[in-house]
Amino acid sequence: MIHALFLRSGHDGVTARTALFEQAIDGLWAFINRLREPDSEVLRFPPIMSRAHIEKHGYLHSFPHLLGCVSCLDGKEADIRALVERRKSGSNWTDALAASDLVLTPAACYPVYPIAAERGNIPAGGLKFDIASYCFRREATYESDRLQAFRMREFVCIGNPEQASEFRARWLSRATDIANRLGLPHTVAPASDPFFGRVGKLAAMMQIEQALKFEMLIPVNSEEQPTACMSFNCHREHFGEIWGLHSENGETAHTACVAFGIDRLGLAIFATHGLDPKTWPPMVRDTLAM
Repeated sequence: MIHALFLRSGHDGVTARTALFEQAIDGLWAFINRLREPDSEVLRFPPIMSRAHIEKHGYLHSFPHLLGCVSCLDGKEADIRALVERRKSGSNWTDALAASDLVLTPAACYPVYPIAAERGNIPAGGLKFDIASYCFRREATYESDRLQAFRMREFVCIGNPEQASEFRARWLSRATDIANRLGLPHTVAPASDPFFGRVGKLAAMMQIEQALKFEMLIPVNSEEQPTACMSFNCHREHFGEIWGLHSENGETAHTACVAFGIDRLGLAIFATHGLDPKTWPPMVRDTLAM
């Protein structure tokens, strides 16, 4: 099945997607479009973002093992040419790379918070966004459901505590219907992010205890180790404090998001229903227009 959907692209965890796979992804994308809540602003981000912003987010502290930085050859033309020519003599030209002010985007929603902050106070009705980006995480393993480069779609809410909490609750209540429309066996369970190191283990425990993160788990590779294909996250005031997001009365804004792992959901659809869309259940074919 994997060879019908993905082609290796020179490195583990980096793949080309076949036409068959992208046909399902196009249908999935359109299905998610129909789920978008009214008054959501649509933003599509590139796969790179500001290094200063990612540091301010706290990502470097919490997830340094997953982060990728964009590095470049700097200097005059002669200097760069000399560095490139070193490769012919067996020298490692990458030793001369210098980190740029860009990093690879690790989560689709990260660029939106500074944008919202630059606009001023959050209106009384809150803000909602439909966001998408290619993302990168330096994963330790490269199974078919754990790619280094992958697509993420997110719906984000910025508002007061009640608005953020209700937004996350709405999407948790919709999870089963979404999975059923796609014909996917699933469970929704408390989860934690892959925080780094010993201190990270404590952060993960607190995240679970406070029910800040839930995931939709679907058996892709096995029933025993299902794959997280969607997440439902309550950040509380974390991003509001970092970026100075405030309501009109000066209170720190809360944020929440629901994230769709596009490639993982696509893989789950094929793993569940097989490689021939003509044999898929009618509801699934109708949902994806296939």
